[in-house]
Order: sequence, then C-alpha cells, then structure tokens
Amino acid sequence: MSKSSFRTIEISDPTYEHAGLRFMTVKTANLQGRGDVCLFVPAEAPNFKDLPIYILLHGVYGSAWAWALKGGAHVAFQQLLQEQAVKPAIIAMPSDGLWGDGSAYFTHHQKAFDRWIVEDLPLAIAENIVGASTSSPLCIGGLSMGGYGALSLGSRFPSHFRAISGHSSITRLEQMTQFVEEPLSAYMDACQTPNVIDSMIENRDLLPPIRFDCGIADELLSANQTLHQELTAANIPHTYQEFPGGHEWPYWQEHVRKTFRFFDEQL
Repeated sequence: MSKSSFRTIEISDPTYEHAGLRFMTVKTANLQGRGDVCLFVPAEAPNFKDLPIYILLHGVYGSAWAWALKGGAHVAFQQLLQEQAVKPAIIAMPSDGLWGDGSAYFTHHQKAFDRWIVEDLPLAIAENIVGASTSSPLCIGGLSMGGYGALSLGSRFPSHFRAISGHSSITRLEQMTQFVEEPLSAYMDACQTPNVIDSMIENRDLLPPIRFDCGIADELLSANQTLHQELTAANIPHTYQEFPGGHEWPYWQEHVRKTFRFFDEQL
C-alpha cells in the first residue's frame, strides 16, 4: 500500500455504511487537526479510474453530515443516476473546519480552511476511494455560507475546478454577521478578497462555468441579485436564476439537482 499524504485517516467500515454514504476523518496541517467528510460513492465507482468529484459545502451551524442527512443530496443524485440524467460521480461533503458558527472557507486564525477544501479533500479522496484519482475532475457547489465558499474558492482557485454552483449564497463577507455570533473582525486577519465579485473580476479570464440561484423569499435575494448585476456589468459569463422559496432546506433539497445536472453538463 502506498504511503499516505496524511498522518492519520479514519474511514468508515463498509459493513456499517448505508445508501452509498461513507465517512472519513483526515488529520491535516491546514486545519492543525482533523477534518471530517461525508462521501457518496456510487456503486459503479470500481469501474472507473478518474471518477469526477462534486464538492458540496454546507452552511453555518452545519458539518459534514448536513448535505446528506438534512439535504438528501445523495438521494437526489442517486435518483438522477437511475434516470440516466447524470453520469456517476463521487459527492464529497466536507466539514468547513468547525470554527465558530462557520469558518467561511478561507484562512484565518492560523487555519487554512480554504486549502483544506481545495487541496486536502481531493487528495484524501484520490488516495482512499476506489475509482478516484488525482486526475479526477473537480466541481464545487454549496448553500448559504457554502455558496460563498463555492463561489469564492472556485474563483480564487479557478484552475482546480471545472464548474461552480451556489444556492442562496452569501456574496460578501459582511453578510456572515446575519447568521453568526462571531464579529466580522474575527474573520479579517488574513482575508484578502472577502467579496465574491472581487475574486471573480481578479481571475475573470480563468473562471470555469458559473451558475447560482436564490429563492425569492430569501433574505439573501438582494445580495444575489447584486452579484448578478455586477457580473453582468463586468461581462463575466454566468447563469443566475430565481425560484419560489426561502433560506431553508426544502429549497436546497429541490435545487441541488440543478447543481448536479450543471456539473454533469460541464464534463
């Protein structure tokens, strides 16, 4: 067995796994500790060599289990597979590093929450999940704070990703204060590009395809509309949609299918 890139990794026992879900805990210097990830691994995985990896980032208060056990993301993807609407892929649902109410997925407090997602997560999957490799194409999506993470990480590290998708996304760092008890100043010690539009303009010629949506009853609707207007004014290609619903799990349970279809189309 080849040497692992990580000091320790714990992986769930297949005997007790259910519905294609697998859990993995990785010790990484980027977090100065351990990070969790919930994975949906399709039954077809052993037939592949470079299976795509679709990363889904959770919102505030959540963790690695949220997209699966509150959002049913794996169930939605399995249904799309059965309908032959998408091709097989691994769904990776990591924790954000579990700092405060939400880390916002960038480096602060000497912890690289961004590089945990962008570097450690794909490598840990490539080394431990049959069907994946370091050549597996990556796509990134998320909801709320996770939408902020997807839009910002996807635009800050554009060469890593083939597509970006956000649902009900925070678009500027100050919007975090609507949801968390930590003050805005707690996030600012190392954040160079706190707003999505800044990193998208900075890397405009390198961006992969982008889509995002928001519910018309969502408190972040105006923020998403503003991002759409800013991207349009900057002539940055993207797709923006609005649908009935609010900042709530029924909305994300329904519209995560659009993320999966979008990722599949880009591949």
